[in-house]
Amino acid sequence: MLWILLLLLILVVFGFGFTMQALWWVAAVLLVVWIAGFAMRGRGGGRRGGRRYGRSRG
Repeated sequence: MLWILLLLLILVVFGFGFTMQALWWVAAVLLVVWIAGFAMRGRGGGRRGGRRYGRSRG
């Protein structure tokens, strides 16, 4: 019984470690996408046409 509990604990720890590694990769990819979007918007592009949140000045 102790061996089964130990095996289950090892599997849980291994699964958690794999999940955390995958989440780090997802976070890195999202950071790159965010930086690329920020750089593209900074070049004068963007869909809002210079207006913030769709408001007009009147």
